[in-house]
Amino acid sequence: MTWTFSPEHVGTPDATALRRDYLGDVAGRYWKRPATEAEIDEYLTDDGAEQLTPPTGQFLVGRFGGKPAACGGVLLLDDERAELTRVFLRHAFRGTGGAAIMMDGLEDAARALGARRMVLNTRLDLVEARALYTRHGYAEIPAYCTGPYMDIWYGKDL
Repeated sequence: MTWTFSPEHVGTPDATALRRDYLGDVAGRYWKRPATEAEIDEYLTDDGAEQLTPPTGQFLVGRFGGKPAACGGVLLLDDERAELTRVFLRHAFRGTGGAAIMMDGLEDAARALGARRMVLNTRLDLVEARALYTRHGYAEIPAYCTGPYMDIWYGKDL
């Protein structure tokens, strides 16, 4: 089986299901309990994901053997920087090489939008994500934004 990644609107059924799984995973880990459907619905309302389309961003959906398995987005912050966001691989597809392919695709998407640097923020408890970013050359940087779910910031020149 092989991985394919392609741009997809955040509102398609596959993209929406992946975004729901992403939110369920990160919220559940933060709250130390499963997120409810109502909590996920509330977060998805006006979450800014509509900006993940050109010219302000891009959203990619990854499929493994044709099955929706991963997603991620890039959002332009200014003329030079894009932010990596909503990076997620369904647990059943981890360890299949999709994360590296997705990171390459997201970096290519950021370059295509004109970005020369990628930045991101994450939480300390998301150890798999932090390992993925450092494997791909991201280094810790000073905070470029603030929020309740941000513990550490990374950046990389593209």
